[in-house]
Amino acid sequence: MAEMNKEVLQVVESVSNEKGVSEAVIFEAIEVALAMATKRRYRADAEFAVDIDRQSGNYETFRRWLVIDPERELDEDAQLAVDMDLSPPRNPDAELTPEEAKEKDPGLNVGDYYSVPVESVEFGRIAAQTAKQVIVQKVREAERAQVIGMFESRVGQLVSGTIKKTGRDNVIVDLGNNAEAILNRENLIPRDTFRIGDRVRALLKEIRPEVRGPQLILTRTTPQVLIELFKIEVPEIAEDVIEIRAAARDPGSRAKIAVKTNDGRIDAVGACVGMRGSRVQAVSGELAGEKIDVVLWDDDPAQLAISAMSPADVKSIFKDEENHTMDIAVEEENLAQAIGRGGQNVRLASELTGWNLRVMDIDAAARKQEEELLGYVNEFMTALSVDEDVATLLVEEGFTTIEEVAYVPIEELTSIDGFDREIVDELRSRARDALLTRELAGGTQGTPAQDLLDMDGMDQALALELAAGGIITMEDLAELSIADLLEINENVGEKRAAELIMTARLPWFADDEDGNSDG
Repeated sequence: MAEMNKEVLQVVESVSNEKGVSEAVIFEAIEVALAMATKRRYRADAEFAVDIDRQSGNYETFRRWLVIDPERELDEDAQLAVDMDLSPPRNPDAELTPEEAKEKDPGLNVGDYYSVPVESVEFGRIAAQTAKQVIVQKVREAERAQVIGMFESRVGQLVSGTIKKTGRDNVIVDLGNNAEAILNRENLIPRDTFRIGDRVRALLKEIRPEVRGPQLILTRTTPQVLIELFKIEVPEIAEDVIEIRAAARDPGSRAKIAVKTNDGRIDAVGACVGMRGSRVQAVSGELAGEKIDVVLWDDDPAQLAISAMSPADVKSIFKDEENHTMDIAVEEENLAQAIGRGGQNVRLASELTGWNLRVMDIDAAARKQEEELLGYVNEFMTALSVDEDVATLLVEEGFTTIEEVAYVPIEELTSIDGFDREIVDELRSRARDALLTRELAGGTQGTPAQDLLDMDGMDQALALELAAGGIITMEDLAELSIADLLEINENVGEKRAAELIMTARLPWFADDEDGNSDG
């Protein structure tokens, strides 16, 4: 057993206090350094371990062998070295097979170490230099771990710091406690100008692993930055009395947020704007003068779109659910304001609502709507074989697709002036035939045939679900087993499934009876 210089114990204590790293980490670094020094004295392929008494500073050195599985898979680098004859498949100077290990100690298993004590090297100049390098590395690793520990829970939140360095491609921000972050050029607002020592707020976007240590990546351009700043300036948002439902930004130029209150007594927009605009101005000032529109959230997408188009005055709006678009009509003199410079206003409104908004003047909107309505009329005239008056009446009542005519509740059709039950039944029958013809022409499935819809025990919802699964006709249903039907809809139940299949098979038995009587 060798005795360590007492001064080294003092170094351990001082380094630990200065760098904020535990003494255990420093001791481990010295143990690694001594093991490396021992390895240089003996064999390069041998492995050594050093154990330091944390109280006295005395230490022991052991040569050790790892018990390995000879059939183990090597990692990619090790296998490459073996393939190139740069290293043997195993290292006999540091590894033992299970059979070799049993000869030395029957209690050893794969993964255990077999150790023998050897003479320790002195903690001399070389060992001290190696220890210093290892200690520095350990300190850096510990500091990196501390940085990750401090900030990994703050990803997606605002952080504050001072500008430490400015460069062409990025800005280095000092966050304190030996933590630095990077603001890359693409994450800066175009009008951002910083000098060393300036204070800055940014959102912690991610912690990116790097060889030199984890990099804290900041951003000032995402909509979340806007939301987090409003949480600071508007207490009602932090207290969940007001909720920001959506946000859209053109960083440094213009932004829109949609807010909603959970307390009917509070004006959500007014609370976010603040007295004489103080709150919204504070957020704007933090974002290089970005102009911010605060609008009231509405669950109705059309009403939200009208608000989002502010300051433009929307005269009418036409919503296309299928294509997820809305046509916004404004007065011709307000068209430029509604679109905004470079399309900015309508683009931000589209991002805020999640719909594709198209702006046009009133005359153009009227012409477009008239063309679309005429298209619906022509489709009904062709598919349903009705005259223009009937087709126009359907469109005026809000019908735009053949599917709606085929499957809406009968009451919606019979409530139309001039439509009695006979006319409605005929229209529905023609609509379903048209859909079936369309599906067959397209080579696809998905619309139930009339015999399946009219079958005893069948309902429309189940028929549609069967059709979606490729069961279009009664004949298709008749060929199913109970298990097949339950696989399509398990809620049917075995009893009803059996009844439906037997009903679908009734024509088979009728055919058999006809065949027997003919015989």
